[in-house]
Amino acid sequence: MFKKFSKEESFSNTNQVKSSVIRNIRRQLCDLYPWLEESGTIDSILPKKEPVMLAKCQNHIQILYLRDVPLCFCHRDGPWFLTLRLVHRYPQAMPRLRTDLGAIRFVLSGANIMCPGLTSEGATIHDELEEGKPVSIYGEGKEHAMALGIMTMSTEAIRTENKGIGVEVVHYLNDGLWKWN
Repeated sequence: MFKKFSKEESFSNTNQVKSSVIRNIRRQLCDLYPWLEESGTIDSILPKKEPVMLAKCQNHIQILYLRDVPLCFCHRDGPWFLTLRLVHRYPQAMPRLRTDLGAIRFVLSGANIMCPGLTSEGATIHDELEEGKPVSIYGEGKEHAMALGIMTMSTEAIRTENKGIGVEVVHYLNDGLWKWN
């Protein structure tokens, strides 16, 4: 999604977001990532009195940012994803999966995650998830998330079928959104 993204070329429109829209986005984020509300972190991510900007980009992508720091993004009417920088700061915010060592280099080049990379030795399914849920992807032996994706199958189906794409990667280390700043 962000492989060839650049701030200068990809933005089509940027506006300050109304407080009612911010409240709606905050509610969506808290519904999707309950830890943000439970810990009170949502107030530091999206402060109530600061001007938050929304950039509309090519390919129907929207990016919410504050003080020129991207906070979250969505594609069309899909779920809001936190950026990798926020996930590195608040790793508890998103459900997580861990791939085996063999998948790391492919994920870091933007490849989707195949089921065998999530079920082999060294890989871990930390949380039970349904299809369509956002997830953070860690590599075996690595401390920080290397990608964010959306589940194309439930974790139960990944274990039983063990074939096909398990997670569609939407944002990964060193893609255009990561290089924003």
